[in-house]
Amino acid sequence: MLNSTQSAIIIGASSGIASAIVDQLIANNDIEQIITVSQSTQYQATVTDAIKNKVNLQHMVSDYTAESIAKICDSLAPIKGHIVNVFICNGRLHNQVDKQANGSSTAEVQSLTSSKDTTSSPLLAPEKRLEEINPESMQALFHSNTIVPMMWLQQLTTLLKGKQPCIITVLSARVGSISDNHLGGWYSYRASKAALNMLIKTTAIEYGRRAKNVKLIAFHPGTTDTDLSKPFQHNVPEGKLFTTEFVAQQLLTIHQGLSFNREAEFLDWQGKTVPW
Repeated sequence: MLNSTQSAIIIGASSGIASAIVDQLIANNDIEQIITVSQSTQYQATVTDAIKNKVNLQHMVSDYTAESIAKICDSLAPIKGHIVNVFICNGRLHNQVDKQANGSSTAEVQSLTSSKDTTSSPLLAPEKRLEEINPESMQALFHSNTIVPMMWLQQLTTLLKGKQPCIITVLSARVGSISDNHLGGWYSYRASKAALNMLIKTTAIEYGRRAKNVKLIAFHPGTTDTDLSKPFQHNVPEGKLFTTEFVAQQLLTIHQGLSFNREAEFLDWQGKTVPW
């Protein structure tokens, strides 16, 4: 049951980074209620820790269709004006984990599709050459990385109005920076994240008129030890592959120094500005 109390919402909660954020919020014991959203029917959180720290942990299931997202946001009406944090952790780069697991993945970041049957989805992998671009694959990445986060920002708008300051963090990526693109490749993923960044920046302008106490940030977590990065970890320099726990701690520390200036920011795991 939802309480009218300070709340955090974590969307895409089965992903590695999202799970670490939940654990960190519970450990910090400064949020009274946490709502997790994922495709999984059961959330594998440390429920005993939540009880011990008197955190009301509620889990909701979504297939990330527009209807499902709208229904969940309607059910969140009791916490209108009490939301202090929203973390949107959906995203996709490849589906190698999906294929290896015969359509079943333990990570939200890999399982997000409009259909629950991942075996019928197109093969997703970062393109190295123009000839590798596939329209269906590109569309799938745009759906996961751009459209789904925007549907959440759209539906959450009415819940965020009021005096309560709220920070919305959307997981992005440095490769979505247009001015920082010096290597090329990864066409679909880059484009989907660049589009996401533009939509975040545009949403912040509208929120500045309609939900004035909301701060929006696009967050680049760095290369994190999750299913998303596993096929590429052999290329990561020593000391640059981060644990999900480290990334969650860094993000919540960054939150403490943010200015509610009604402008979107694109920040990395160090709190440094990434060029749009």
